[in-house]
Amino acid sequence: MTLREAALNVKARRDFLWGLGTGLFAVPLLTSCASRPVERPDVKPIRGSWISVWWDDRRHFYWNDVCQRFTREQWQAAVQDVADLGMEYLVLLAIAKGGRAFYDTPLLPKLELACPDPLEAMLAAADRHRVKFFVSSDWYGEWDAQALTDPDPVRKRFQMMEEIARRYSHHPSFHGWYWPTEACLSPYFADSFVAYVNASSGEARRLTPKAKTLTAPYGTHQAVDDDTFVRQLERLDVDIIAYQDEVGCLRMGPAESERAFATLRRAHDRVPQRALWADVETFAWEGPANQQSSPLIPAPWERVQAQLEAVSAHVDTILIYQYQGLMNRPGSPAFAGHPDSTRLYLDYVRWLRSGQGR
Repeated sequence: MTLREAALNVKARRDFLWGLGTGLFAVPLLTSCASRPVERPDVKPIRGSWISVWWDDRRHFYWNDVCQRFTREQWQAAVQDVADLGMEYLVLLAIAKGGRAFYDTPLLPKLELACPDPLEAMLAAADRHRVKFFVSSDWYGEWDAQALTDPDPVRKRFQMMEEIARRYSHHPSFHGWYWPTEACLSPYFADSFVAYVNASSGEARRLTPKAKTLTAPYGTHQAVDDDTFVRQLERLDVDIIAYQDEVGCLRMGPAESERAFATLRRAHDRVPQRALWADVETFAWEGPANQQSSPLIPAPWERVQAQLEAVSAHVDTILIYQYQGLMNRPGSPAFAGHPDSTRLYLDYVRWLRSGQGR
């Protein structure tokens, strides 16, 4: 991209945000320092999100069926929507689920989808909008701790990775891989998780030598920064660790999140080759918390803002779980999710345009 193209791209996104709501906002996103309201320049904006094709429980109830009917154009619009909001990363949650794949493969039957190849549609759009994708390596089968290291599931996972690399890694937007099996800090990683990540990263380097690698553990409320954990970070062969802030799952509030990420920052400063990111949970629960039968709904903006403020001083980049279904641009052709998702979107845009996110 030339400097002129980059400038035009920034102008287009600025004009897009300024046009939202036809006069709803009083201050443009990019203004002079003298005209801005009081800022919190230490608060980082959202730089990326997870995105899914389909999931096999009710947590994705408000967008699952809609996304299954998305056309190629709608998947591309979904990528454009996050790019227009200033995000630069998308993390694909899965390449298969419930025994069905989201692309053509001899390993599994294919999920019935209106778009023949949503991965291709999203990556092609990401190429145009300069969004960087982390592509999942799973799920060949159901989650099972034994699947991390047992030979047969490992072989199947690597076969799917090879297929994904062959079909999609030519895209400039194919930035890296996401290892989706969530590890729990308790307060250390299980040896099986370290082996899973290291084997997956080794295969990724063979297939796509320049690709970055990402994982997103939970158990963050138990974070420690002692020598044992630091030695684990040294052994863990991954470029980026985006720890879940666990506020949506009600394991922490923003104040506890701030303390946990401060602890992780001290640990990662001793192992700087492992980038420290946050996975901020932008959801609440329609029913009982932390139940697969309970749909996710948008959290109130006031809570999300507090979450961003809590982690910003300690992390390099903030991702969210997630934009899809929980934030929607009003009138978007890729609208999918809870009706209140437009409110969270507009509240975030107001905050961006107030100059509080740097």
